[in-house]
Amino acid sequence: MPRILIVEDEDKLRRALQRGLTDEGYDVTAVEDGELGLAFAVEEPFDCLILDLMLPGRDGAEILATLRAGGFPGPILILSARGGVEDRVRGLDLGADDYLAKPFAWSELLARLRSCLRRRTAGEASLLRAGRIDLDRVRRRLICDPREVELTIRECELLEYLIRRVDQVVGREELAREVWGDPIVVRTKVIDVFVNYLRKKLDKVGAPGVIHTVRGVGYLLKG
Repeated sequence: MPRILIVEDEDKLRRALQRGLTDEGYDVTAVEDGELGLAFAVEEPFDCLILDLMLPGRDGAEILATLRAGGFPGPILILSARGGVEDRVRGLDLGADDYLAKPFAWSELLARLRSCLRRRTAGEASLLRAGRIDLDRVRRRLICDPREVELTIRECELLEYLIRRVDQVVGREELAREVWGDPIVVRTKVIDVFVNYLRKKLDKVGAPGVIHTVRGVGYLLKG
């Protein structure tokens, strides 16, 4: 389920976008303020950002420039009433992946969003690295050269999330929400069980002690 962040100050449009994209199967977060939008984009993992330009708190163009300067990897789709050629050129030059002028057709927005997400998927490397270990997401293999071991789908998803948060404490509630997609999981021992599965496989390839328990909070994968 791709995660989409919408930064749009027009209340009616923001609500319509959130409702419509949720109905299409996306996991949507929608905010109305530029400062808040920038904070969400920096702190949370989103697959695509839909960004208005005229925003309170911080202008959308400034948000776009700040994110790209900071290495934000995800696609950014500008949605703006500024539809002139110069506006579109400026937005694309600042680092937007696409630009759609208001008013727009819903079908076109969906098509452009799908295109942005396809480009993101195509551009992602299948191999993720943290310290001595590699994760081949396509083959679902944990590798610590020259040894490797096969992972289950859930083990692979869990390890990928921890690698993307390398050297950061990840709470059990976050793992329940982002990996399992079910906050109720945090009330069970399921997360701890799968972390133990991963630890055993890390031991098997010669990479013990990579995942640390942070008592009362969650886990930390050391890079």
